[in-house]
Amino acid sequence: MLSRLFDPHMDVKSRHHLRSDDVSELESAIEGQLGVDVGGDSYELVELEGSEFDLVLVDGEPLVLYYEDEPFLTVQGANERSPESHVVTVDAGAVSFVSDGADVMRPGIVEADDDVEAGDLVAIAEESHGKVLGIGRARVDGSEMVGDEGKVVDSVHHVGDDLYDFVV
Repeated sequence: MLSRLFDPHMDVKSRHHLRSDDVSELESAIEGQLGVDVGGDSYELVELEGSEFDLVLVDGEPLVLYYEDEPFLTVQGANERSPESHVVTVDAGAVSFVSDGADVMRPGIVEADDDVEAGDLVAIAEESHGKVLGIGRARVDGSEMVGDEGKVVDSVHHVGDDLYDFVV
């Protein structure tokens, strides 16, 4: 869980605008994996002291994170840009658990994209309105996620965690 990785009292180690080639690489990665056009005019990398991730402000909003050097949308970014792939959908019974940062168990999943492979980052959305509640790392392929038992997605970032509430 992110709470283990993120100290709310940590400082910003550095902050700088991304070069155009880094922006192109980030946009291509997000577009290729999620089918999302990030579409910003300004991209600023915020490196956080003592954290396993960095944050990218797109036009001043925390829309992208780098987790283990891999770019992905934050919860805010996923809710603003609506990923078309790499989405795992959970039922109403799982919403409070996912929102609190719990890992996702098979019985709570109603649907998972077939394009998800074990190890991929995924957006975790609730089935009623499609709102993204968290970002996680898949333990199994999308085709193996729906079922009766077992943990299938490790929580990385969720609604209300320190990153979600982080103000730069």
